[in-house]
Amino acid sequence: MELRHLRYFLAVAETGSVTRAAEQLGIQQPPLSQQLKALEAELGVTLFERQPRGVTLTPAGAALHADAVDLFARIDQMRARMARMARGDEGSLAIGFTSSAAAHKLTPEVLRACRRQFPRVALSLTECNAAEAIERLADGTLNAALLRAPVQHPEGVRFDLLLEEEMVIALPLDHALLRRRALRGQAATAPVSLKELASDPFILVRRPGAPGMYGDLLRECEALGFTPRIGAEVERMLTNLNLVAAGAGVSVVPASMAGLNRHGVAYCRMVEADRLRAPLTLGYREGQDDAALAALVALTHRIAARHRKKGQDDA
Repeated sequence: MELRHLRYFLAVAETGSVTRAAEQLGIQQPPLSQQLKALEAELGVTLFERQPRGVTLTPAGAALHADAVDLFARIDQMRARMARMARGDEGSLAIGFTSSAAAHKLTPEVLRACRRQFPRVALSLTECNAAEAIERLADGTLNAALLRAPVQHPEGVRFDLLLEEEMVIALPLDHALLRRRALRGQAATAPVSLKELASDPFILVRRPGAPGMYGDLLRECEALGFTPRIGAEVERMLTNLNLVAAGAGVSVVPASMAGLNRHGVAYCRMVEADRLRAPLTLGYREGQDDAALAALVALTHRIAARHRKKGQDDA
């Protein structure tokens, strides 16, 4: 049975006339009558009662009419769904993000905009460090990820730099530098040079998880004449700040994280801020025919462009 046979049947059933149906379909009446007889022969039932002025449906014809109407409605739904998927308006996306990337307001803004603009796209969200995110991008577990600096560049994974922000120093609230400033009547959050922290233990995200920012910090410290003492290495930057709040050491984090752990951490700009920058990067699998992913990438770039423009206007 072909769909065109059902369309012929519906045209006759709904006009009640083979002649009018043939005119509507743009075919001759004899071929249409032959197609209807062939359909009845294939199904083994009589679909129409032939009347002097047209045709009426038999009980079998009425049943087929209901099924055919339902079938074509579902075909229309399927076509509409395929059209939405072709536009990126429907589908599913697995998105990863690091804790430090999530702290930047761009990340929740992108996710909110995606849910608002593409409500039929199912989002699966996963927090992980940069190394884990890139492994999952490479093996296809994730479609996209928001992270800081790429740990590696596996084949088939693309990384787009969205924006950069300065790094700030995180100190425990009872740090000696802050106490000295208080005694002198100085502002607690005035810029601090890394060199002033040469004797402090540093809490850092492990090099495999954040090699770019880790390496940049070490090089800057060495350029200032000291090698930082590593007090601890952690998997996530939020753990990093928790240890700073507990007094285990000091750290350097992206400026967008400066609102976290205010009950135990003070944030100061760095004198060396121009030389230490924290990137925000979008990683995604390229070469895939995935309209939902393409829509997410385009949306993320539009939002990042607004953030960059605002940053330039504020500067």
